[in-house]
Amino acid sequence: MKREGDGGGAARRVEVLRSIDSLPAPVWRELAPPDDPMWSRAVFAAMEDGAIGPDGYAYLVVRSGPRTEAVLPLALFRNLRLDDIVGPRERQLLAPVRRSAPRLLRVPMLFCGNLLGQGHVLTPGPLTDEVARVLVDAVLRFARAERLGTVVFKDFTPAGLDPLRGALGAAGFFPAPSQPDTELPLPTGTFDEYIERLPAKPRRNARSNLRRFAARPELRMETVEDFRPLVPRMLGLYGQVMDRAEQRLDVLDARFLTALAAPPGPDRRLVACFDGERLVAFLLCLFSGSGATGARIGLDYALAHEARLYHNVHYAAIRLALDAGCRHIRFAQTAYTPKIELGCRLVEQSYAITHLRPLPRALLRRLLPATLAAARAQALGPHVPARATRPPDPTDRQPGRQPDRRPGREPGQDPDQDPDEKGAPSPCPE
Repeated sequence: MKREGDGGGAARRVEVLRSIDSLPAPVWRELAPPDDPMWSRAVFAAMEDGAIGPDGYAYLVVRSGPRTEAVLPLALFRNLRLDDIVGPRERQLLAPVRRSAPRLLRVPMLFCGNLLGQGHVLTPGPLTDEVARVLVDAVLRFARAERLGTVVFKDFTPAGLDPLRGALGAAGFFPAPSQPDTELPLPTGTFDEYIERLPAKPRRNARSNLRRFAARPELRMETVEDFRPLVPRMLGLYGQVMDRAEQRLDVLDARFLTALAAPPGPDRRLVACFDGERLVAFLLCLFSGSGATGARIGLDYALAHEARLYHNVHYAAIRLALDAGCRHIRFAQTAYTPKIELGCRLVEQSYAITHLRPLPRALLRRLLPATLAAARAQALGPHVPARATRPPDPTDRQPGRQPDRRPGREPGQDPDQDPDEKGAPSPCPE
């Protein structure tokens, strides 16, 4: 514990807690974002129970007297593999190093924020410059004590990072782009009304995807709250997705999923698709306040393309969120094309990075921003924030519209059938 003066006679103290169990539940409930289910206390407890990547967790707590002024979760990696967190092009360039000198690719790293979600410093009000300085100083002291050379504030929005910028800049941190979040603003109303409000081509594609799934009566979609019996089969499907993933900072395991499913747990439901009695797809959904998250997906790729499993588990998650009265649902930082087609907007996020030693810090400052920007551009493809920040407009589609007179339409043709569709399945993006 270290005490810090604020120049006005008051003393702040910084505590390092090694488990979320050491932080009183009422304090967490008061400070955590109420509409972000990835900040549920139960999610952090499940992370600690599992072995999803980090070698340990900690929580920096800034207090002034009895008042908690800030909480920052930390994830400790003693030997993080660089080739697991870069893009495919960079991974290919690093392949010779991995073969000849794999230890060079293992780095000790400290992540600040939420390993599985959007970054925040938890505070009861606006973060002051003084508390930000105390917090950043405490992060660097902790990193030195744990011998973690690289320090990263992970996936903070501009609004979340702004109160920290002065303290981070003074401490040698530099910004770098991360991949944006995807968030679907939800209208009030039904799923059918959501589909109606999509722009024309996404609406046609959605109805085509729904028809493709409905044409396979052996498939059924269910919602499961206690999914512990399904965990072994979930891991097999999740493994198929991770085998195709470009980055692997975290990999969920049986202990994490079992802890998340055990009562009381967070407000969670599993969208599960079965072929007979065989699980062939899932989307793990979490809920809190007016927010929902489609956290992790698993797919059987033998069926995924033809049956449009990816799209239909997302549609089922949207139905659940609408039924729960949510105002938005977030999805993963991947597969931007289908998510933008769902109506998602891109939520800009960035890293703040430093190294405890000057020379590695200078090298990282020179190389990382451009490398991460290139990886981000490759992941986004043609999608840029200006095109993706606009939610579906209710005026895009109105009941009682005029018949479709576009060229290429035959009389009597389904107006929601894409004329370019020749029966080939759309790509399965994950």
